[in-house]
Amino acid sequence: MAVKMESREFFAVAVSTAKEVGAYQRSQFGHDLKIEFKGTIDIVTEVDKKSEELILKTIRQHYPEHDVLAEEGSGERKDSEYKWIIDPLDGTTNFAHGYPQFAVSIGLEIGGEIIAGVVYDPMRDELFRAFKGEGAYLNDRPIRVSHTEKLEHAMIATGFAYNIRKHIDEHLRYFKDVIMKAQAVRRAGSASLDICHVASGRFDGFWELNLFPWDTAAGVIIAKEAGAKITRFDGAPYTVYEKDILITNAVIHGEMVKTLKKGLGKRLF
Repeated sequence: MAVKMESREFFAVAVSTAKEVGAYQRSQFGHDLKIEFKGTIDIVTEVDKKSEELILKTIRQHYPEHDVLAEEGSGERKDSEYKWIIDPLDGTTNFAHGYPQFAVSIGLEIGGEIIAGVVYDPMRDELFRAFKGEGAYLNDRPIRVSHTEKLEHAMIATGFAYNIRKHIDEHLRYFKDVIMKAQAVRRAGSASLDICHVASGRFDGFWELNLFPWDTAAGVIIAKEAGAKITRFDGAPYTVYEKDILITNAVIHGEMVKTLKKGLGKRLF
């Protein structure tokens, strides 16, 4: 009971923090930005760093003993059973180019299990949230996955890792196999939002390689509570520490696994 009550407090803190940070991002959207390159095409802006700073400040004020795993590396490990998993600005490349598809993602893991998540899209003012066992919501409206029954009638989302140039053949192999089976494939550039759009029925499925816990932690609990099925490409159990993820409306999951399995014998990473 104590854990659940503390998790309730998390929800209030996560929602208010996500909205605060989202408002800051919205105020900076379209402005000239200082951009640093972490890799050939992997960038970070001062808005990423400031967003993470704002989230970490709030967590430290409320839960100074908790672990934090954050994309830009400012989190702390204190061997707590509570771990906040944060992507302060999921969709940095979109943001930097003035493309309005990005989000604040905050998940909470307790004892190795993701139990709550919040993903906020500041440009649409859409807050996706879920608490284990209590369903998923978009703002105040309950959401569920789609009812699409066949992959050939499905719209599927995907993304490409920042190291795609080193593994181009593998990424394109999966992309080709899915695009030949699905009705449509979309690549919007924010994994957390892609996952939430599966949860809300906008997409029928999503797959991606080489993601990190902060990309999926909040979205996964939201999708699960909305009725999604979540595995690795081969249908094996998924955790946010795996490198491949498949999420569907459950109905087309078998078809997606069969399609992705074609490339599994040639995995490069």
